[in-house]
Amino acid sequence: MRYEGMIYRPPSEAYSYLLQVTVGCSHNKCTFCSMYKEKQFHLRKMEEIFEDIELARKYYRHIEKIFLCDGDALCLSTDKLMAILEKIAETFPECKRVGVYASAKDVLRKTDEELGRLRDAGIKIMYLGAESGSDKVLKAVNKGVTAEELIDAVRKIEANGIMASVTFISGLGGKELKEEHAIETGKMISAMEPTYASLLTLMLEPGAPMREDVLEGRFDLLTPEEVMEEALLLMENINVTKKCVFRSNHASNYLALAGDLPRDKDMMLAQIKKAMEDTGMLRGEWLRRL
Repeated sequence: MRYEGMIYRPPSEAYSYLLQVTVGCSHNKCTFCSMYKEKQFHLRKMEEIFEDIELARKYYRHIEKIFLCDGDALCLSTDKLMAILEKIAETFPECKRVGVYASAKDVLRKTDEELGRLRDAGIKIMYLGAESGSDKVLKAVNKGVTAEELIDAVRKIEANGIMASVTFISGLGGKELKEEHAIETGKMISAMEPTYASLLTLMLEPGAPMREDVLEGRFDLLTPEEVMEEALLLMENINVTKKCVFRSNHASNYLALAGDLPRDKDMMLAQIKKAMEDTGMLRGEWLRRL
């Protein structure tokens, strides 16, 4: 398939056909992120997108899931997205689900009617990188969005029958904002009640502006033990009333957690506490990956 630059997708889209409809990220200013730094954001031409769909049909006999790349596919107009989705449905009638990265601002710009049209045309899941429930942390990492906007966006997605998968980053507040980051993130998950919530742990690759802050002593990374303290506080502050699939089993995490909230909250709290007592349970640095 034809791709421009490095391609990224959520872990759950590992077996999906990746269709690039935009290139890069229109924001691309988050200090913890090294993705898309080599790309200048732009929209792909519709004829190129359609050609790729037809090319994929020649290569693949059966495709059930498609993910629209890059980081800002939802910024396309609803008419353009509908044209792409209609082409997908025509070319891959067996496709059961289309997924897309979504920024809070892009979601909030769409009307309920537009989101309903996109849902009916095949978009069943939207992935948001919320990162933190704390406005202080969001501002510090130049996320470009407020906690209230993130909560409103996820509620809007879920209210329109689309699953929201929201990612948060442990350690993003550093030592200074550790407690606030944990408490406010737990409260945000409670307010959002997304279908999926996942917790990664901060890792800084070359190209991420925050990496320089660490090297020059302006940002203090958490130790593995402090990450566990933060995780405990975060989990204690999650109080959802409907099922939320919670995962903290990414390769970046020190401790793998998996359960359904609220049912498995006590079980996951017990796992965290056990790891705090027995640090041998924690993944070594050499095993961590993004």
